[in-house]
This record gives sequence, structure tokens and C-alpha cells, in this order.
Amino acid sequence: MILEQLSEFPALSYETLRNLRKTLDIGFRQFTREFGEISEIFFEPLQKLLIFVEELLINSPWWIIMLLILVFVWFISRSYKLVISTALAFFFVGIFGMWVVTMQTMAMIVVATLVILIIGLPIGILLSQSNRLQQTVFPILDIMQTLPSFVYLIPIVMLLGIGRVPGLIAVVIYAIPPVIRFTNLGIRLVSKDVLEAAEAYGASTMQKMFRVQLPLALPTIMAGINQSIMLALSMVVIAAMIGVQGLGQQVLRAINNQYFTMGLLNGFAIVVIAIVFDRVSQSYGKRLQKHLEVTYE
Repeated sequence: MILEQLSEFPALSYETLRNLRKTLDIGFRQFTREFGEISEIFFEPLQKLLIFVEELLINSPWWIIMLLILVFVWFISRSYKLVISTALAFFFVGIFGMWVVTMQTMAMIVVATLVILIIGLPIGILLSQSNRLQQTVFPILDIMQTLPSFVYLIPIVMLLGIGRVPGLIAVVIYAIPPVIRFTNLGIRLVSKDVLEAAEAYGASTMQKMFRVQLPLALPTIMAGINQSIMLALSMVVIAAMIGVQGLGQQVLRAINNQYFTMGLLNGFAIVVIAIVFDRVSQSYGKRLQKHLEVTYE
């Protein structure tokens, strides 16, 4: 009975739907023909940056890259245990012959995170200053987080083709919402008493933002950065479908050819990178929180 009622639901005719889809497809194809070259020129600096970082990580001696990573981990976390764990993790990656593809993935994540911060932080700051803007942008962020990631690839590939940059754009779109949300949230959670005290000392709006609100919101912002990095890593395998080199491509190759060991090892390498990024960013967030507690006591 219920199925019969559902079957009677008023729907557009097949011809109407077919014509609508055909119109939209033709319109988007014309758009890609007219603006495809302009888009490639616009994203060319991003491609050069990605290639530069990738070649730097791959062509430099492995021990220099390892040393720089460990110094960075120590500077951020000040934890010997985390430094030793990171060294063992990357040693595992190198000993099983996955150093090059891991560095390709690292380059993608580093550049994607940089782009996410450059775009996401200003948007989050703007949202924190306007409830109306927040109500407008949040539904868009909801769509970006819930829309199947494969859907991103269709218009991007049609516009820019297959390669590193389309994959990078897909990663950024998929992973940017947490940074925007957490930046907005962190600024809004700053105590009104602190802001009133800053105003009493004659602080301007910009001074309150950059000297009071953003420093106090940093632990929350770091949590958003952490989530964005995790989402970016989860997108690596899917982005490999449009030509992104690295661990994701190896996992995709293992799936297509049913290479169990290859898929397991490369998947584990992705997990290793995720754990390192996660622990480092969490450790830095905790250090910031302790520093702020001591400062404002």
C-alpha cells in the first residue's frame, strides 16, 4: 500500500528531466571550453608551488628531510617520545621502499594545508563578526562536508583535466570546512570580560582581534587544523583517481590489481602520516592552552 502511494508521487516527466540534464551539461561544457585555459593560468602558481615542494622533498637526501621533520616535531611538541615515534615511523616507511611516494603525499598535504589556512582563516574571522554571514555560509559548509567526494571530481576534471592541481583543489574543498568552523567558534568563545578589559585599555577592533581574540582562540583553531589535515589524508586515495601521485595512487593500484601486501603497506604509511600530524598538532594545541592559562592567571 505504501509503495503504491509512493509510486503516485508527482514527478517530472522523463523527457523534461532529460532535457534539463542535457541543458545543464551543455552549459557546463561551454563554460569549461571558454574558461578552461583561464583557470589553468590562474592555478599555475599553485602547480609550481606543489611541484617545488614535491621535488624538494624527493630530491633532497633522505636523512636531511628526516632531520628537518624531527626538529620540527620537537619544536612543536617538545616531546622526546613523539620525536622517537616519528623517527621510527618514517624509518619504517623508508625501509619498505615507500619514501618517494610518501614524500609526494607529504607535499600534497603540506601545500593543501597552506591553502586551507590562507583561505579558511580569513573566512572564519569574517564569520565570527557577523551572525547573518554565519547563517549564510554554514549551509554551504554542510553541503561541502556531506556531498560525496566523488562529486567534486566531475566539474574539477572537466574544467582543469587530470593532474596534481585538480586533485589539490578537491582535497582543499573537502578538508577546508573544519578550519572555518573552528576559527569562527574559537573567536566567539573568547570571554566578553576579556574583550571589555581590552576596550577599557583603548584597544581598537583590529587590536582586539589580533592581540586578544586570535591568540585566545588558537587552541580551538589548532583543533580545526588537525581535523582538516585528517580529512585531507582521507581524500588522498580518492584524489589518486584524477592523477595525484603518492600513497593514494599505490593503494588504488593495489585495489585494481588485487595486490594485498602493497595495499596494506601503503595504507599503513598513510596511517603513519596521519598519526604523526595528529599527535604533533594536538601536542601544540595543548602547549598553547597551558601557555594561555599561565598568562591570564
